[in-house]
Amino acid sequence: MTYRIHVPSDTTAKALGADRVARVVEALAQESGKDLEIRRNGTRGLYWLEPLIEVDTPEGRYGFGPVKEADLDSLFAAEFWKGDVEHPLALGLVEEIPYLKRQTRLTFARAGVTDPLSLEDYKAHDGYKGLENALALSPQAIVDAVKESGLRGRGGAAFPTGIKWQTVLNAPADQKYIVCNADEGDSGTFADRLVMECDPFMLIEGMTIAGLAVGATQGYIYLRSEYPLAQQNLNAAIETAYANNLLGDDIQGSGCRFDLEVRMGAGAYICGEETSLLESLEGKRGLVRAKPPLPAIVGLFGKPTVVNNVLSLAAVPFILDQGAKAYADCGMGRSRGTLPFQLAGNVKQGGLVELAFGPSLRELMFEFGGGTYNDRPLRAVQVGGPLGAYLPESQWDTPLDYEEFAKVGAVLGHGGVVMFDDTVDMGEQARFSMEFCVAESCGKCTPCRIGSTRGVEVIDRIRAGENVEANLELLSDLCATMVDGSLCAMGGMTPFPVQSAMKHFGEDFVKNASNAPALAEEV
Repeated sequence: MTYRIHVPSDTTAKALGADRVARVVEALAQESGKDLEIRRNGTRGLYWLEPLIEVDTPEGRYGFGPVKEADLDSLFAAEFWKGDVEHPLALGLVEEIPYLKRQTRLTFARAGVTDPLSLEDYKAHDGYKGLENALALSPQAIVDAVKESGLRGRGGAAFPTGIKWQTVLNAPADQKYIVCNADEGDSGTFADRLVMECDPFMLIEGMTIAGLAVGATQGYIYLRSEYPLAQQNLNAAIETAYANNLLGDDIQGSGCRFDLEVRMGAGAYICGEETSLLESLEGKRGLVRAKPPLPAIVGLFGKPTVVNNVLSLAAVPFILDQGAKAYADCGMGRSRGTLPFQLAGNVKQGGLVELAFGPSLRELMFEFGGGTYNDRPLRAVQVGGPLGAYLPESQWDTPLDYEEFAKVGAVLGHGGVVMFDDTVDMGEQARFSMEFCVAESCGKCTPCRIGSTRGVEVIDRIRAGENVEANLELLSDLCATMVDGSLCAMGGMTPFPVQSAMKHFGEDFVKNASNAPALAEEV
């Protein structure tokens, strides 16, 4: 009898030793004469349990983790391939692990389940059903379905995806483009990478449907240069899609055409901004464009262009397969569907948690994340990347919802959640925010280019106890100027973490001042 053993193959699992584990399992199987089939799947995103080995059984997949090389002799002694056995690393049925069971996995339903490069596996788990349905619909009907689903941009701005598609559909042009923003640069984020490494056909299908919806015949995936495995998997999946008539001149005999290729990013955070990305894609320096005109009207090479994040496009196959209502039924208010939250920083159970909008940030961090890794009290959390606000405990009960976060001056962004314990120096974190902008600004507008440099200098003076009251006032004015005067979100949002740190953790700015307690009250 052949037993199938699943070992994850994404970047993080590899970094934690998954490749070595797979090789040793294979070697021990040969030595012992056991008929074990080693299969490299993606990851379920339970990184606190990686490498997570799964074993097929009639009851489902049993898991063992986190598995190190040193654990394999004892696992073989326990005959782990039988699934339900006694072992310190035994986790039971993987689908029953509370961290996974309590999630609402729509976009990541296949992640960790299928072989990322197997088209047969993808189709066996409802893959390409969305495209099949889309081929039978008019472009307007596809756009209407996306509108009705309530899908909004998952890259940070949360702009309604269907409205963007409608604009491109209505724009007259001889050529239109679909551009996937895969330049995932926010701190603590990895959901885009997991889509591309663990379920690349889903992104390809979503982009193909987008092309059908707006009349675009060419797509580009602008991929972060630090993601070599994603590049490898995407290119392999694209080649397979072409070979199976799922890309190219006559998709499934429909007469529709869509071509797709991967382009590597320039290693700049600013190229995550859509117009800077388009400049880079055209072979130019990544500088932000003034808007209007919007990319939906004048985008790549001056043509109407849909620019969507990986997660936005990856949600489309589900919508076209299960229907707009099935997607819209998840969530709350104007935040419909799900968002894959990524738990990072000082967290005990880091990983990917896909939830329908609505639960609180506290629930996410403690019931899923398990609190801090070192068991120290949690003091602050930054949500939405390096431009997101720092939230104190008084705001942790805020529902995970775009509008609810906006009410407290915060952003959900791409869903990255970075946790800090009580040893963090929030004055230093605020300085880092300005310093980050100094390094990553494209330099096109003065508030961002000069404001961030002056911001670092002013924070340094405050922390050194120099003329603290006047410099605090200057910092507040500087932040307001950057918010109101910057050309794009890089400069416009850099003050968010600074302002939130000043408001909620003001004492950390004035530790070195002789009258620190009084000044902390002022801040």
